[in-house]
Amino acid sequence: MELLLENDVQTRQAGARLATCLQELQQGAVVYLQGDLGAGKTTFSQGLIASLGHSGPVKSPTYTLVEPYEISGRKVLHFDLYRLGDPEELEFLGVRDYFQSENICLIEWPIKGEGYLAKPDIVVELQAVPGGRQMTLAGVSAFGNKVLARYRQANV
Repeated sequence: MELLLENDVQTRQAGARLATCLQELQQGAVVYLQGDLGAGKTTFSQGLIASLGHSGPVKSPTYTLVEPYEISGRKVLHFDLYRLGDPEELEFLGVRDYFQSENICLIEWPIKGEGYLAKPDIVVELQAVPGGRQMTLAGVSAFGNKVLARYRQANV
């Protein structure tokens, strides 16, 4: 599925819409966020995390690698692996413990953690284009496809 997002507001709304679909299905997910620097990955994450019920700021965890949120008894983990030197560093963080079925894991720069991350349910690709951002959503698992089917219905 491809959508043109004209600004940051629409990018946050796209994240919020995905959050709504995840809440309806009441299951965790692994979401890979791909795109160049400044493409909108953190903006998308801000919309998703806020829509789940977080009222504080959502910043990019560029230096901490992961920012955990406890929202209504559910864990949301926002990863930014841009500054990761070696994927093996994720073992020292105990990254495998984060990938539990009820957790929502948003992972920016997943290529940097290849071999140490759970497989995605959904891949969100954001790319700067004239007039805004091009967002491509792809379901990778059966659950991811189910979420995106709801997303399509909500976007009509």
